[in-house]
Amino acid sequence: MEGVSDASLPPLPSSDRTDAAARLREALLGASFTADGLLDLLGAPAYAALARSETVPALRATRGDSPLELLVRLFLLQQPVPRAGLDAVLPVDVCLESGWLRSAGGDALAATVDVRPYGGSDGEDWFVVSDLGCAVGGAGGIGSRDPGVVLGVGGASTTLAGITVRTPVGSALDVGTGSGIQALHAARHATRVTATDVNPRALHITALTLALSGVPAADVREGSLFTPLRDDETYDLIVSNPPFVISPGARLTYRDGGMGGDDLCRTLVQQAGARLNPGGYAQFLANWQHVAGEDWQDRLRSWVPRGCDAWIVQREVQDVTQYAELWLRDAGDHRGDEAEYRARYDAWLDEFEARKVRAVGFGWITLRRSDAAVPSVTVEEWPHPVEQPLGDTVRAHFERLDHLRAHDDAALLETCFALADEVVQEQVGLPGAEDPEHVVLRQNRGMRRATKVDTIGAGFAGVCDGSMSAGRILDAIAQLLGEDPVLLRDRTPAQIRLLVEQGFLNPVD
Repeated sequence: MEGVSDASLPPLPSSDRTDAAARLREALLGASFTADGLLDLLGAPAYAALARSETVPALRATRGDSPLELLVRLFLLQQPVPRAGLDAVLPVDVCLESGWLRSAGGDALAATVDVRPYGGSDGEDWFVVSDLGCAVGGAGGIGSRDPGVVLGVGGASTTLAGITVRTPVGSALDVGTGSGIQALHAARHATRVTATDVNPRALHITALTLALSGVPAADVREGSLFTPLRDDETYDLIVSNPPFVISPGARLTYRDGGMGGDDLCRTLVQQAGARLNPGGYAQFLANWQHVAGEDWQDRLRSWVPRGCDAWIVQREVQDVTQYAELWLRDAGDHRGDEAEYRARYDAWLDEFEARKVRAVGFGWITLRRSDAAVPSVTVEEWPHPVEQPLGDTVRAHFERLDHLRAHDDAALLETCFALADEVVQEQVGLPGAEDPEHVVLRQNRGMRRATKVDTIGAGFAGVCDGSMSAGRILDAIAQLLGEDPVLLRDRTPAQIRLLVEQGFLNPVD
């Protein structure tokens, strides 16, 4: 990936004026320009419409001249606002000098950047800065104006933030930081945060996001993937919402990585292992190709670097036509010249045909540096609803894997287990049948998995409260059913391991 010029984009506020950012933050908070304040002012429908880049409901809800209405029109709706009204709300002279505001003719002022209130997971009042009209990442038509444009909060950003393991760490790295959302979250629990991006404008905006949110500055560095780092630099946490779109060319910096096929995601994953401290996590969003004659799961397993456990979850699959249409709409190409649209569409399909790509998968990739002799690599498809945030679920997954790896079957049977919270049992069968066809255990938290179990598995899970070892429970079940306890002990550990791996049972120390 090469550097990006932003000469055609408007100037940004000064990232050196932290005093100006602090005063602006104080004024915004004083006017309740927060996520909660917006919800109260706009109401749920208009607030949700803003998340879809639809502004008409918010315009209708901000026709008055209250401080909050003025700020919404100024920073979110990009409407010129009379200075007379803003003088009572903002430090206008400071904002003009530092570049947050500009003259819009007459006595009107306009914002130079989009500023969107963003609520942290612990109730923090943060602000995400982006280019004008780009507060919502991935909205159609954004990228068509300039390849170096910087987007704000999108569904991908919040998904990655939600799945990230949030434990106190010494160092965190945000690769491809964009508007700085992941760096913002990392600043809550990392002593030192480094943010990299190939786009210098993104690094500037990241600095603005952090300053306006009142969190410590990150060490921002320009460059692609891990190239801005020293050879000896390693981290406890690496996160990235990379430009993962598989496209013909590198037209839009925020989404197109500039490498062929899914090579950018593969390179990011493969190189991350060497940058992780022992026990450290690397978490990414990614796209991957489904290639004719090739197992997609094997393809992803080949990406996992040596010394790392991995959990890879495919959340969605699109055929190549759906995929091309999605990203053509993202760039606004469907609104332009029809012949040009068809030509671009053809180019996407030509690229996929040349690579024998039949579909594209999207999902999450988590690495954990374990240096285990036999790494654990789980690649699965799970398109069903989950409960965010999932960071604790991800961490617990790898902790359970550590337990299973350290315990052979004999040791496993000496372990006590407890049924996870909010697991229910469902019996499925024909109405009136004496016995169910099968029994299903279902989670109502985290990944919300469901798995079939036999009668013994259901009975075992039902009495796991951490007070008895697995072996003693099986002996009791054998006596109750009149089965040979030795044979039951021999055949049940595999089922116990599966229930532990999938989070239905937790080892009790």
